[in-house]
Amino acid sequence: MIPDLPEGMDQIKGFLAEDEAQALYDHARAASALGPVLEIGSYCGKSTIYLGLACRAANGTVFALDHHRGSEEHQQGEFFHDPDLYDGSEGLMDTFREFRRNIRTAGLDDVVVPVVAGSEAAARHWRTPLGMVFIDGGHSLDAALTDYRCWEPHLVRGGILAIHDIFEDAHAGGQAPYAVYRMACASGLFEVLGRVNSLGILRRL
Repeated sequence: MIPDLPEGMDQIKGFLAEDEAQALYDHARAASALGPVLEIGSYCGKSTIYLGLACRAANGTVFALDHHRGSEEHQQGEFFHDPDLYDGSEGLMDTFREFRRNIRTAGLDDVVVPVVAGSEAAARHWRTPLGMVFIDGGHSLDAALTDYRCWEPHLVRGGILAIHDIFEDAHAGGQAPYAVYRMACASGLFEVLGRVNSLGILRRL
């Protein structure tokens, strides 16, 4: 059970199963004692709300990192394109307005800090140790590797690394998150805590 869950969560655009949401909440609440949570790939804020509720309960903070121009699969002509999130005047995807609305409606403006940028730009001068990193950004191999390489060094000992959309079968989903998950498992830096649906969870040694 997740306390204070806003009504209408099932109406928020996003791709997150209920068991994955519960796991994110539980791990974020515990990891907040070690440092803030960083989410990579917030989209419209569905997962951010679960992380935000956990951090609010632990007096913590979520940094929600997303350039809000959509991943490769969200662009026009792609399978997950949503025309409601397309800014015709700019000719670009723009999920930031929807994100801000959902975070405000959930009452999390004082917990969630939006970082509107890509991983490389945001990480360039980052100095804050992190209690949890949740990777759910672009699913190209380059994007997933960049997210991992930029933010893994900032995760404190005992901190949680969670990677979403892990599929061994290429017919079930993209392979880049799975490749990064395997890299993390083989690095010797993490203890594997297990899988919840398509969410892989590791702890920094």
